[in-house]
Amino acid sequence: MDIETSLKQAMEIEGALGVALVDYESGMALGSLGGGRYLNLEVAAAGNTEVIRAKMRTMASLELNDEIEDILITLGRQYHLIRLLTSNRSASLFMYLALDRGKANLAMARHQLRQIENQLSV
Repeated sequence: MDIETSLKQAMEIEGALGVALVDYESGMALGSLGGGRYLNLEVAAAGNTEVIRAKMRTMASLELNDEIEDILITLGRQYHLIRLLTSNRSASLFMYLALDRGKANLAMARHQLRQIENQLSV
């Protein structure tokens, strides 16, 4: 499935506020949907790139021989889910999904995002 279709499917996840597919080497979004006045997805893409880089540096310092599946940031009214794409190891991509905490089922959102990742071809 292409990027646009993947983003559309992610926006169908219950409680989705915005989604972006981001290259964490450059910090640039390859595509995004949703967001709006209170959720600037370009700023979120760049900021979450720094989150991933920091976690990778920490893992290297700790000599952890493992991979990041996803990173969850829990806010008072939102969940921010950062899922590194492991199905395409040649790329340094992650899917960023912002969810309304009052409407979303976090377990289901993680499951659905994993399914979208498995069907995505970049």
